Parts: sequence; C-alpha cells; structure tokens
Amino acid sequence: MRKSKNSINWDGLGIFVSVACAIHCALLPIFLTSLPLLGVNIIHNQLFEIGMIVIAFAVGANALYHGFKKHHHNILPLALFAAGMLCLLAKQVWHNVELLFLLPAVLLIVSAHIFNYRQCSVGHK
Repeated sequence: MRKSKNSINWDGLGIFVSVACAIHCALLPIFLTSLPLLGVNIIHNQLFEIGMIVIAFAVGANALYHGFKKHHHNILPLALFAAGMLCLLAKQVWHNVELLFLLPAVLLIVSAHIFNYRQCSVGHK
C-alpha cells in the first residue's frame, strides 16, 4: 500500500506537537521570565496550557487510532499515549511538581508515536 504524497504523517505531527509542548513547558519559563513585567502572561497561562494538551490529544488520538485500527491492532501505543496524557493532566493539577510529570509525559507520548509509526511501517516496506 503506497501513501499519497499529500497524506499527513500523524505520528510525525504528534511527535512534533509533544516536543513543542515540552519546549514550551521547560524552556519558556527560563527565557521569558520578564514577560509579566511587560504585561504578557504566557507562562502558566491555563488557557494556553489546556490548548496545547487538547491539540496533543487530538493529533495523538487520531494517529494512534488510525494505526491501531488499520495496521497493527497493538494496544501498547494507545496505553503509552494514555499514560502520557494522564501525566500531562497531572501536571496541570499539581503545579508544584509539574516538572516531575512533564518528562514522563513527553517520553510516553513520543514513545507511543514512535512505536505506532514503526508498527505501521512494518507492512509498508
């Protein structure tokens, strides 16, 4: 089965969104701590944080469901993704230890996409 040149690599997009979220959560506070002095509040902005989680969930759920249903029928990527999303949600609840949840969240979500991508690619080589 050949992929169309215009088809979206949902796992690649999911990895990108997860890494972008991690960069936002980990590096933005370090480099942009002066923004509140300028009246800009993007750090710990709940709406922005929830938006990033919703985007990561939508992209990931789409990619992983497609891979599961059409290609490999392996529940592991879905389980990894669910655990990663739970860590992201836990990060939003327990702000005082959010970095303890961030790293596992990103590792689990990216691992889910990589595993899904590899499982989907097995039949296409």
